[in-house]
Amino acid sequence: MKRAYLKQPRVLIAVGDGLSSTAIEANVAEAIPAIKQGLALVNIDVGPVPFIRFARVATEDYLGEALKADVVCLLIGERPGLVTAKSMSAYIAYRPKVGMPESRRTVISNIHPGGVPAVEAGAYISEVIQNMLTQKASGLELVSKS
Repeated sequence: MKRAYLKQPRVLIAVGDGLSSTAIEANVAEAIPAIKQGLALVNIDVGPVPFIRFARVATEDYLGEALKADVVCLLIGERPGLVTAKSMSAYIAYRPKVGMPESRRTVISNIHPGGVPAVEAGAYISEVIQNMLTQKASGLELVSKS
């Protein structure tokens, strides 16, 4: 995957089917353009968006370490059966690394047509990423600096 990136990405957006590929199919086509558009407004370019089959949340840690990204945002399908199989979440971390505590993740959940619409979530995700880059923090560290 490193060959897909000519330089260290400042922001990496990745997609993983997780526990519900239905969630990805229902949301990602609207969420990614909204995230990219929000970041483009502040001159942050996003490179290729990899898809990881059978991904789990910790996948972002490996991506962050391998590519040395400042921020990794993993859009992932959540466990179906609670209310809908279309629920997607965004797990976002500043300089993620393998073994980091879960408290370093920022999570935006309930992204689906009956919850937070994908376009609205994408716009919010871009704001969160901008905050992370400014404050150089994520998860509980980001909250405590606000």
